[in-house]
Amino acid sequence: GRRRRAPPARSVGPPALESLESDGSRSPPPPVPLPHPPAASSFHVQGTHVSVRGMRKHYHTDRGLFRAVQDVDVEVAPGTITALLGPSGSGKTTLLRLIAGLETPTAGAIAFDGVDMTQRSIQDRDVGFTFQGYALFKHMTVAENIAFGPRVRRLRIDVEARVAELLALTGLAGYGSRYPPQLSGGQRQRVALARALACSPRLLLLDEPFGALDPLVRKALQRSLRDIVREIGVTTIMVTHDQEEAWELADSVVLFNAGRVEQAGRMEDIAARPRSPFVMNFVGDVMHLPAGCLFVRKMGLTTARPFVMVRPSDVSLHADYRQPRICPATVIAKTLVGWTARYYLQFDDGLEMDLLVSKKEDRALYDFGVKQRVYVSCDPSLMLPFEPAELNDPLSEEVLLSRLG
Repeated sequence: GRRRRAPPARSVGPPALESLESDGSRSPPPPVPLPHPPAASSFHVQGTHVSVRGMRKHYHTDRGLFRAVQDVDVEVAPGTITALLGPSGSGKTTLLRLIAGLETPTAGAIAFDGVDMTQRSIQDRDVGFTFQGYALFKHMTVAENIAFGPRVRRLRIDVEARVAELLALTGLAGYGSRYPPQLSGGQRQRVALARALACSPRLLLLDEPFGALDPLVRKALQRSLRDIVREIGVTTIMVTHDQEEAWELADSVVLFNAGRVEQAGRMEDIAARPRSPFVMNFVGDVMHLPAGCLFVRKMGLTTARPFVMVRPSDVSLHADYRQPRICPATVIAKTLVGWTARYYLQFDDGLEMDLLVSKKEDRALYDFGVKQRVYVSCDPSLMLPFEPAELNDPLSEEVLLSRLG
């Protein structure tokens, strides 16, 4: 596919955190199972409004000036979860680091609740972090890991009560005396989240927090994180390259491309009304069709661009020739997998297309056989003409250009 899972990232945090970790040479006991879902909690923080204006971050490299972030404006509402989504190298992690104070901007401003934070240190910004690498102290118990921040900062709170509350909130009640090597990956991520929340941060920043976990644990933790964040009201900004994760977690999404914001809003709105070929190509499944193919021409679409993009879900199958815009095709193969049926079609000009339908829908409406003549339609307003370079995907561009040649 065009998007690949990023490798586990090295944890980013204060050097003291990493230098204090043990080498983990002791053989750990078997991981304990995932705990029960988090309980309701009285722990609450005030949501912070985050405003980023005209943000730029440039780096001087051997190849010249690299514009990692260019003219970015972002607004994050208090108490919401915002996902910074995009392919590798698009600028999303750089923006997160700028908001945290880990990077100094080339230009632009960052404000929390209307107060300019652009030149403030990371300590003054009062943010909590959770990263893919956890950065837990392996020689400390779960409770000691969570208590570390409040004790170092000498917060005037009942630290033991705060730890107990966060253990309950993150579904880890009863695990305070365990050590990180005794926990599963999902449980360690919960500890990292509890530790990030221990000092009541005004902002929670998550950098690919679930990338190193297996799919089932990742799904469970996504739901748990969403519930926890909404329970306590902390404003949360997370970086991800996984659009399903953005669907699952985020109230709003900022989609990055080559250092710029391509589109922002609710995920369902972005998917339904993409503003560019890049957005449509990145969010959801699409097919790339030659603009001059029989199917596109039969739908009544004419364009000077060489290709047209369309979502398979917007293409309809018919048993007869009833629609005003319709194109005949022949079923060349059919496969049944799980609860779905996939039809492989060939149009009269040789173009091939495959469409997926549910088995229930197939039995009720289609049940076509191989070599059967069928008819295909699509609303032309749902087709998006494009140039290969607009996808900002070298592999896809190479494949498409080879089809033109």
